[in-house]
Amino acid sequence: MEKRFWRLIVNAPAEGAWNMAVDEAILESTAGYLQPTTLRLYSWNPFCLSLGYAQPIKDINEQRLKEYGWDFVRRPTGGKAILHADELTYSICAAQDDPHVQGSVLESYRHLSQGLMAALRGVGLTANSEPHKEPAERNTTKPICFEVPSDYEITLNGKKIIGSAQARKKNGVLQHGAVPLFGDITRITEVLQYPDEKERAASRSLLLAHATTLQEQAGQKITWKELAQAFLCGFEQALDVEIKVGHLSELERRRAKEILAEKYANPEWTRRL
Repeated sequence: MEKRFWRLIVNAPAEGAWNMAVDEAILESTAGYLQPTTLRLYSWNPFCLSLGYAQPIKDINEQRLKEYGWDFVRRPTGGKAILHADELTYSICAAQDDPHVQGSVLESYRHLSQGLMAALRGVGLTANSEPHKEPAERNTTKPICFEVPSDYEITLNGKKIIGSAQARKKNGVLQHGAVPLFGDITRITEVLQYPDEKERAASRSLLLAHATTLQEQAGQKITWKELAQAFLCGFEQALDVEIKVGHLSELERRRAKEILAEKYANPEWTRRL
């Protein structure tokens, strides 16, 4: 495969709606060949619950979210709920003919997972890419993304460590995902709807059994900056790309503001299901 150049964008913590608008603005620019394939690394302030594109709003408890001071947003990608707290979030945006995202969703997941696993090796952790799940094993009804690993997602010692999702539109591909660095991964259960507290406790137990954090696996805290550097080196080595530090263009900033108003900060978008 011909060696390609990627752009790296590293952003300061931001609100959930802005983060999603920026991802979509970058998707438009890379799909239109205005910018090269882009790896973006970012985080969230305040903590934010994100719903999958087609996930019903009734899955969340808005009153509890307000009490905790957490935000919520609907992602442009599928999947289930994620609490973006003590984590590094990545996104990769590319034109649909970029060889690193060609093929089916599963094929591109599997290919990009090489970079993700190399990033984890860079902080001393050996991960696996989950094999294809049988239909009966798929996570189709649970409200939480990290409760059960999906196809070719990344695990450490059998526990999910990176939850990723992909969208293909506007002649481009967007894949983004979350890597929990530390903290209580069961916090998300406090802001979701359950028929009773017994079900909430069961969900919490399932999450502990199937998901993990980098600190739990490494036995020490890995900082956001350390993992960000490992992402840069991991993708360069695993996918044979050269990554150059860049920034959002003025067009991308302008489009992000427009998309923010049209969609991610618009209650009609967030509550449409």
